[in-house]
Amino acid sequence: MPNPSAEQVQTELRALHDPARAKIVMAFFKTGKGGYGEGDVFLGLTVPQVRAVAKSYRGLEMNQIDALLASKFHEERLIALVILVNQCAKGNDSFRKRAVDLYLGRTNRINNWDLVDCSARAIVGRWVREKKQIAVLRKLAASNNLWERRIAIIATHDFSLAGDVNPTMEISRMLLDDNHDLIHKATGWMLREAGKVDATALLRFLAENHAKLPRTTLRYAIERFPPEQRKKMLKGNYPNG
Repeated sequence: MPNPSAEQVQTELRALHDPARAKIVMAFFKTGKGGYGEGDVFLGLTVPQVRAVAKSYRGLEMNQIDALLASKFHEERLIALVILVNQCAKGNDSFRKRAVDLYLGRTNRINNWDLVDCSARAIVGRWVREKKQIAVLRKLAASNNLWERRIAIIATHDFSLAGDVNPTMEISRMLLDDNHDLIHKATGWMLREAGKVDATALLRFLAENHAKLPRTTLRYAIERFPPEQRKKMLKGNYPNG
């Protein structure tokens, strides 16, 4: 029996095309002129639909995953990443290195926040943590490409889950001057996750950097704090500041 192909995946996804939902989703993901997702095209599928199809193609070869990443349709790029994430969870070092190389070579196709968020930690973050390659994240964080910067901060979540919040703090510090709201949100989110592991480190980071912290980043970072503490910090009152 021949190996499954990208074309088979595309046939299944396109059979689920929902034009009405696609129109709504394209507005949500800012695909219009000047939006962060400008030019992206959607089939109108739900994430559960994409994941359901992905289950039938767990063994899709990497060159076929690459072919899906080249698609103009958002959901076809999404399913490529879902499949690659699932494969990386079970793959050996050799496979995961190939996956990371493919991923970092196709960041122009991993070009919306949901695509980054579903894949950066599991593919890039785990590899960087296990192989002690933090320089990869530093390079991404310094990129002019919005999505590479988001990959950098989201990938640090793997470190936090393993008990090490330092990479999140370092990359967050690099991104303090970033002017994009999607980076402000992602940074605040990852700081909040780091705070679940080490609340003292989060408080110290916020106190040391509060003068430069974007308001959105701060709001996301302190979401789990008690209401009165949040109010004080939003007014610039920090425990050791």
